[in-house]
Amino acid sequence: MTNTGFWSHPLVETAGYFSVVVLCLILSMVLFEIVTKYKNWEEIRKGNVAVALATGGKIFGVANIFRYSIEQHNTLPQMIGWGLFGFVLLVIAYFLFEFLTPKFNIDKEIENDNRSVGFISLTISVGLSFVIGASIS
Repeated sequence: MTNTGFWSHPLVETAGYFSVVVLCLILSMVLFEIVTKYKNWEEIRKGNVAVALATGGKIFGVANIFRYSIEQHNTLPQMIGWGLFGFVLLVIAYFLFEFLTPKFNIDKEIENDNRSVGFISLTISVGLSFVIGASIS
């Protein structure tokens, strides 16, 4: 078996994609932790359902974007590049959500366990991940 054959084996490719996406997911959660005014994991540990909903939506959104990227791109660097570009678009959408709701502060409402706002945040992340994913294809 040639070296190229090993790297193109479906099990090896799957393990590679999985490893890279998990790493990118961890990095994206660190970045979301930085851009939100509350501490995601601390709030989740305390039982804040709104934060859990919003964070779950972000995790789903990022994973879904990478799903599209894996489907549509033939090389690992292309998959990573387009996946990260999609992630940047998701972060921009987060800031737009905050900007387009001037009557209240999204981060403050989520931190205060406003589950309606947490659910809308989840829905925006998930919904836009499908649009972003389709557009990076």
